[in-house]
Amino acid sequence: MTKTMQKAGPRATAELDRAIADLELHGACVVADALDRDTLEEVHTAVYRAAESDQKRGWKQKYPYGGDDHVNQRIWNLPSRDPAFCDLAEHRVAMHFVKKVLGWPAILSSMSANVTSGGGASMVLHADQGYMPPPWTRAHGINVGWCVDEFTAENGATCYVPGSHHNTGEGMDRDLSGKLVPIEAPAGSAIIMDGRLLHTNGVNRNGVRRAGIFSWYTLPIYLPQENWFLSLNPAVRQFGSETLLTLLGFRPQVMGRINGLDRI
Repeated sequence: MTKTMQKAGPRATAELDRAIADLELHGACVVADALDRDTLEEVHTAVYRAAESDQKRGWKQKYPYGGDDHVNQRIWNLPSRDPAFCDLAEHRVAMHFVKKVLGWPAILSSMSANVTSGGGASMVLHADQGYMPPPWTRAHGINVGWCVDEFTAENGATCYVPGSHHNTGEGMDRDLSGKLVPIEAPAGSAIIMDGRLLHTNGVNRNGVRRAGIFSWYTLPIYLPQENWFLSLNPAVRQFGSETLLTLLGFRPQVMGRINGLDRI
């Protein structure tokens, strides 16, 4: 981030139609009070329990695409860590945007948490669908971020370049860091970002621990970033809903069939 970073962005709204309009205009939107108090408390407990468990066992992971100096802690494969995360994966707010932007079926490509406690640096400015071949005439994915804690400019809120989702994936080597805007949102909010949007994590400057969950959904023509067939807790496959199993690739309505069948 730079000293000239603006403090503006899409305003939090509970109206999903307004949020969709913000997403189309800015490339990002904020849905206020997406999680009720009980759900937020359950998710908050589950995230920090997983973070502390990984630290205790030496499983703490650094995200491989950034300069966070081992400060930010990533927790991968969240659906296998607690049923609360499975509920988030198919949450009504997430599904609203997935179906509006991508259509159905879609794939949950990955679901991870990012916990930061102060210091570090911003990761590389990037678009989440950067590995997908250009030109991009539409979003091939959306990222639904859940604010486990309040997101502020001081504690490292996600920062983005407004309007950058209109790029085609070509000629993206310009330095746009001076145009970064933090997405500030209360705990329990959902932040939705177009897959073409240029963004990065902010720097946690106040040392207050902050967690966010990021669910990356894509068109079903792409392999998921997380290999659910190998990593998923078998209980999720056994008890998951049809929606969840579709998102995880176990109900392959388009690609990935076995002997022509849509059940794996």
